[in-house]
Amino acid sequence: MRALVQRAAEARVRVGGEVIGEIGPGLCCLVGATHDDSTESAHKLAGKIWNLRIFADDNGQMNRSVADTSGEVLVVSQFTLYGDTRKGRRPSFVAAAAPDQATGLIDELVAELRRLGATVATGSFGAEMAVELINDGPVTLMLEV
Repeated sequence: MRALVQRAAEARVRVGGEVIGEIGPGLCCLVGATHDDSTESAHKLAGKIWNLRIFADDNGQMNRSVADTSGEVLVVSQFTLYGDTRKGRRPSFVAAAAPDQATGLIDELVAELRRLGATVATGSFGAEMAVELINDGPVTLMLEV
C-alpha cells in the first residue's frame, strides 16, 4: 500500500459539491493499494501514519506525530498512486488493486487508525471527489509498506 501524506492545517473532500469528510489540523492521506496488499499491509500503513513524526515539538523540530498532537486524519482512496508512466504518455493502472480488494483494504486502514485512537474522516470510494487542502509547511511524504 502507498499513502501520499500531507500535513494539513485543514482539509475536506466533496462529492457533488457536498462536503462528506473534513478535518482540522492533522494529516490528509491519499491512499492506494496494489494486488499483493493484505490486511497486514493496511495495519502496518495505519501504524506508520499514526506515528509519523512530522509535527513540531516545543523546539520547532519535527518530533511529534498525529497521535501526540490529537490531530485528525482524512483518508481518500487514490488508485492513481499506482499509475505507471514509464512507457508512453498514458498511465497504466494495472498495478492498482481491483476495486473490491482496494475497498476492503482502505476500510481496514481506516478501522485500524480508529482503533489506534485517530479521529478519521473519509472520502467515498470510487466517487468523483474534489479534495481541498491547506498544506501546512508544506510537508508531503510518500509512505509505502
